[in-house]
Amino acid sequence: MKTGKVKFFNQEKGYGFIVTDGTNAEVFVHISEVRGGQPLNQNDSVSFEEKMGKKGLNAVNVSKI
Repeated sequence: MKTGKVKFFNQEKGYGFIVTDGTNAEVFVHISEVRGGQPLNQNDSVSFEEKMGKKGLNAVNVSKI
């Protein structure tokens, strides 16, 4: 599992980006991949796995920590 912080999350549209700790790489996140469907907020610390999607890396199995 990787860790990072939420850079941006649009509550209405249900998506945003996580900045990975250590590499500062941005990873796309969709609300459907957040455990419990709990909304994410800017600067929330999260753990996640990465999976290649159609447009690049996506965060999956996302949990707040």
